[in-house]
Amino acid sequence: MDNRPLDLWVWATRQALTRAGLQRVEIATLVGPQAAFVGGSGPVLMLLHGAGDQAGTWFQVVSALLSGNTLIIPDLAGHGDSAPAAGPIEASAIFAGLEGVLVHQAAGARVTLVGNSLGAWMAMVLASRHPEWIERVVAVDGGSLRTAGVGANLLPRSREEARALLALTRDPSTPPLPDAVVDDMVRVARDGPIARFIATEAGMEPWIMTEAQLRELKVPVRLIWGASDRLVPLEYAHRIQAALPDAELSVIAGCGHVPQQEAPERFLAALLKVLPA
Repeated sequence: MDNRPLDLWVWATRQALTRAGLQRVEIATLVGPQAAFVGGSGPVLMLLHGAGDQAGTWFQVVSALLSGNTLIIPDLAGHGDSAPAAGPIEASAIFAGLEGVLVHQAAGARVTLVGNSLGAWMAMVLASRHPEWIERVVAVDGGSLRTAGVGANLLPRSREEARALLALTRDPSTPPLPDAVVDDMVRVARDGPIARFIATEAGMEPWIMTEAQLRELKVPVRLIWGASDRLVPLEYAHRIQAALPDAELSVIAGCGHVPQQEAPERFLAALLKVLPA
């Protein structure tokens, strides 16, 4: 793994989930086996990562969340160890995989969904289509409305392009990643989960919600946003908040698109304030 630091990072974060007391399981679903880390007892929290990420992204907050909660942390379809292992990743497959995990692991309990980026999008769609399953949604730097976008190149082909993408997702004060990690981002971008997901753009339309659909949402939503996120800027959070019947917004200063990694302590503090009592 010397030349693939991102593979080492994935391995280490997943090991951290296991050391925290979670057990890796595989759940049979309509889109193939889905991997998840589960453990704890009490109200059910399902943590959903973003595009190109995997369950280990939550490793810095799981120990605190395990106190008094049941955690379910899946790899989204086509990510981590979840099927499909190759080929396009359809939004419909991600949704169906999460449906299967919920049915199998939640055992009829109402679930609080905490989703980052793509995970927030899927959380809102799940709440819209299965409100009887969902207690609350916590959307972290993401949602189900169409985004205007910032012209970001999500598939960098050089170190310079990868650095430009990172600048959109991280606060300027956050220490820069080593060149070896940035170069590995370029390798992964060629045929990794983000490329496989973007390839299915034409099939995403049924999964994008409108403001009118959000106004009909029966599940309370809480928004947590990094103030320095320029990939999905704070203006997008305000659009969601304006459309939702029951939404509150917490902003984390000095933080970008993936708060659970960039500012885990401040993210955890914000999250604990909005979880159901």
